[in-house]
Amino acid sequence: MIATDLIGIESLERDDIELILETAERMQELGERQVKKVPTLRGRTIVNLFFEPSTRTRTSFEIAGKRLSADVINFSTSSSSLSKHESILDTARTLDAMQPDAVVVRHGVAGVPKRIADVLGAPVINAGDGAHEHPTQALLDLLTVKQEKGRIDGLTVTIVGDIVHSRVARSNIYGFLKMGAEVRVAGPPTMLPPAVETLGVKAFTSMREALEGADVVMALRIQLEREAGALFPSIREYAETFGLSRATLRFAKDDAIVMHPGPVNRGVELSHDLADHRPSVILDQVRNGVALRMAVLYLLAGRERAAEGEGAR
Repeated sequence: MIATDLIGIESLERDDIELILETAERMQELGERQVKKVPTLRGRTIVNLFFEPSTRTRTSFEIAGKRLSADVINFSTSSSSLSKHESILDTARTLDAMQPDAVVVRHGVAGVPKRIADVLGAPVINAGDGAHEHPTQALLDLLTVKQEKGRIDGLTVTIVGDIVHSRVARSNIYGFLKMGAEVRVAGPPTMLPPAVETLGVKAFTSMREALEGADVVMALRIQLEREAGALFPSIREYAETFGLSRATLRFAKDDAIVMHPGPVNRGVELSHDLADHRPSVILDQVRNGVALRMAVLYLLAGRERAAEGEGAR
């Protein structure tokens, strides 16, 4: 059984990951029904506490909670007491007093979800914190690969882009390695963490070498809003050297799939054609995100509180 909170993939065991993926596969059937709702979490309250902008993750968690019949509250930081300089921990204690059944947290600073989890009695789910981790993104990526390839163990996964700043890359590295895949990372030297090989991956600055024999190719979004452009000479040069197209994909296996966490900078990380058509599975990732987050909410928010009025752990 997974722990009380979901802060990162690094702390999960392989059995934990398998349980989440198996639960998500059972949840997928609900998406095919005419009425996409079950009473599993009726009477439970889920709070989405997002300090950073998000479309896919926030909407996905909201849909997931509502399909399980939970009451979902989207907490707006701009209209909260945080705009009056209330501390995050005081906000967390205020929420805890309202006794939610789970809190989903996204923040631009690594470690904030863990600090909130230390205060809350309710389970905390990390929806992305700084450059630390984005566990549910990695889990939905694992689910997508498992369904596309029938397995994860023994596959070769290549992740391309800004590895040093990417929470998605970090969580996927942990997840795919735990599930028995070989993981490669590729990008300009300025985008690869020092001694990245200590994580158990193989690092490349040559796309041809990185893609050779790959079963799965994952492109990461270049975070232009974080001044990622300072890490390479120009967007055009990055696209020509590390952008994925059908021409560069020929170095991978014939049946390789292409993934991207979104949103896509078209013509930079992926060519327009590759973003919209097979072997891209980007929309499958989005679809699987709802079922995966339903599984996480079910496994965590479905638990009884250890004691009525439980406080900090």
